[in-house]
Amino acid sequence: TQHQPSIVSLDKLTLRTLKRTRELFLHNPLTPPPEDRESKKVKISAKIYGEYKNVEPQTIGRRPPTRPEKSLNVPSEKQTATNEDPNNKKKILLLGSQETLEVKGSHRFPTEQGVELDENAGEGGNDPVLEDEQFQQILEDLPIAQQQKAVVSHGLVEYKSQAGIAERLMPPGALRRPPTRFHKPKWHAPWKLHLVVVGHLGWVRSIGVDPSNEWFATGSADRTVKIWDLATGDLKVTLTGHINAIRGIQVSKTHPYIFTVGEDKMVKCWDLEYNKVIRHYHGHLSGVFSVAMHPTISVLITGGRDSTARVWDIRTKAQIHCLTGHTSTVWSVDTQATDPQVITGSADKTVRLWDLSTGKTMATLTNHKKSVRSVLIHPDEFSFASASADNIKKWKFPHGNFISNLSGHKAIINTLALNPDNVLVSGSDDGTMHFWDWKSGYNFQREETKVQPGSLESEAGIFCAKFDVTGTRLITAEADKTVKIWKEDERATPDSHPITWRPNRSASK
Repeated sequence: TQHQPSIVSLDKLTLRTLKRTRELFLHNPLTPPPEDRESKKVKISAKIYGEYKNVEPQTIGRRPPTRPEKSLNVPSEKQTATNEDPNNKKKILLLGSQETLEVKGSHRFPTEQGVELDENAGEGGNDPVLEDEQFQQILEDLPIAQQQKAVVSHGLVEYKSQAGIAERLMPPGALRRPPTRFHKPKWHAPWKLHLVVVGHLGWVRSIGVDPSNEWFATGSADRTVKIWDLATGDLKVTLTGHINAIRGIQVSKTHPYIFTVGEDKMVKCWDLEYNKVIRHYHGHLSGVFSVAMHPTISVLITGGRDSTARVWDIRTKAQIHCLTGHTSTVWSVDTQATDPQVITGSADKTVRLWDLSTGKTMATLTNHKKSVRSVLIHPDEFSFASASADNIKKWKFPHGNFISNLSGHKAIINTLALNPDNVLVSGSDDGTMHFWDWKSGYNFQREETKVQPGSLESEAGIFCAKFDVTGTRLITAEADKTVKIWKEDERATPDSHPITWRPNRSASK
């Protein structure tokens, strides 16, 4: 007998189609992801901690400890008036002296600088106030050197009496800040332009340096990856395959591979022995802007416009984690071998520290007021830096404690680079580069790039900067379609370029 196919009802087919459609469009890049209550709670807690961590709870109205008092010897005819009622005394502290003058009558106003009241002062709103005639008699019996001080003290009491100011004491030390420590900057030689490499037909957006220090790769808006000789600047190979601007390049230290990401949503792995693409990593729903490779395990991290950072297994092409929590584009990603192993900077003005084993946020840093375009981990210290249009901020691992600000740029900061000599370089949209001493935050050089002939002045922008392995050459990718190589000035000395440094006390705020 012929097998009859089973008939499925129309309702089941419709539900099945709707389920598949929902799964397909579940992550719509046009709609923001749902708000994570735990992340919002962490964000608010971080803001409260940053604002009020240095405030110590104090009881308002507590009287400061009384100082040791010493009474002046008043002549006998005045002594009887003072000793009539021991509980009804007022002591006037002579300014600039530890001596106090006891006079009859208490005072209902609080202690101020130059006025000292006894414990019974302030009780009763109708206590008598020292009359001018009584004060004049006491003043005549004082030494001439102390008469002016007594007049000032008495004037303070009278001013409080006439103004009727309420008793409100703020104890000293209610707001205490820890002492700020300043590092003296180390001298660094200034940097100067060494070589200009021309060949790209569009903005140069990314750089990757070979671990052997023989060549470097650049990615451009002309959709090509070019490999150059580091010593001479000669073009070696041009790789084509992307269909949009290439925004990130990462060279593997353990394999003959380079990884490229672009605005075409593609993450590609190139085998440099054959100059061909051997793997694709699919998953991003929009352009991919950053890429980083884990230093010890075969894991790749990418960040893009879909507000996520994705963790990939290099060999199997499988997505290990999708790091969600940012509410806007993930501009920059960096990674290290110890927790937190991944940090991301986003257009939502936050920096997040991630636990790679669980794929969850360890800390959210909300100090920046503008989009965070670049993050950089220090290779030796347990710290990192983040760059935004407002400031460059230094942080301390593992909890992301704020260290200091590096201020001076007047445009959007696109990139950060650091060499083994602790020279930090920041490049911005207006074509300026600032060279900083990492530990002290001293800005020892400000350099403005020059566009190649035939380019507009507005094309003086720096999109990416990387040091070579030795840290003696700096490579910059720029908006005038060139790649520039910078070197230290060998003729510079501490005498020709002295350090002019003053501690910046506002940098730690």
